[in-house]
Amino acid sequence: MFSNPGPRKPHPCCMIRKLKSGEYRLYSRKKNAKTGKRRNLGTFSSLTAAKKHERAVQFFKRAG
Repeated sequence: MFSNPGPRKPHPCCMIRKLKSGEYRLYSRKKNAKTGKRRNLGTFSSLTAAKKHERAVQFFKRAG
């Protein structure tokens, strides 16, 4: 009845990627116009810590 939608898409704001070292890095969604790269928003030892920081980033983006 329900089909698998496929791989999960990144959150609209930020992206979390796993590094070769086993750590997780939080990147901004938008690329820098000058460099063409995404901004590093922090490196974390666990996925839980990265998601927690992503929520904090979202909070401060909206609390301006």
